[in-house]
Amino acid sequence: MNKKQRIDLSYLLWALLPVAVGALSSLLSMDGMRENAALPQPALQPPPWVFITAWTILYLLMGLGAGLVWNAKPHGWKDALIPFLAQLFLNFLWSPLFFAWKLRLAAFFVLLGMLGLAIWMTVAFYRVRKWAGIIQIPYLLWLCFAGYLNFAAYLING
Repeated sequence: MNKKQRIDLSYLLWALLPVAVGALSSLLSMDGMRENAALPQPALQPPPWVFITAWTILYLLMGLGAGLVWNAKPHGWKDALIPFLAQLFLNFLWSPLFFAWKLRLAAFFVLLGMLGLAIWMTVAFYRVRKWAGIIQIPYLLWLCFAGYLNFAAYLING
């Protein structure tokens, strides 16, 4: 395998990592998602297809950013991947907390931690590769919106 093939493969693997984490988290929470759909929803609650589409795109952008950082390998690239992996772990925990275990307030605090780590990740990515950070901005905005939905669901449904 030549260097270009290794780089192409690394982009694919980095892109698939968040998608796989998100898919596994969703699978573990599927029953709770169905139950949640029957509950009163916050204002501005989008239809389910919006979540699937948005998260898929955001996971791919996260992975692409990580791939850009991984393949840049300047000073600080390893440090930039720490918040990526940490926020991905919290991202994995959020769905079971919110949907499966119905711990909506705990999920909200996990989401705040995710947002903090995503901000750190975005800045760290930007310092390594400008575009790796810029493409994380939709994720930051989505997390803010998700925070509103999470907290509103907690207020409505406990």
